[in-house]
Amino acid sequence: MTKEPKLEHSDLSGEFEDDGVTVLVDIHRAAGSNDGWTLEVISQEEDVTTWEDSFATDNEAWEEFLATTERDGIRSFLGDDDSKSVH
Repeated sequence: MTKEPKLEHSDLSGEFEDDGVTVLVDIHRAAGSNDGWTLEVISQEEDVTTWEDSFATDNEAWEEFLATTERDGIRSFLGDDDSKSVH
């Protein structure tokens, strides 16, 4: 049985609302590590968008989320796919 590692969640994680759409922004890494931060966005319908590359800081991950939202719109995180990846 493989044990899932404990995660450290960034203080920047949380709900984000724009244009009547709310998503959960989850920025995390393995607890106690200096590994890069993973960025995931989860819609209310549980569509999950995960960035393939990690970020050096949680702030860089947050800035990427904001840039993607500005460029593609919040609705870009909604979709029919069970799972999506960006970058």
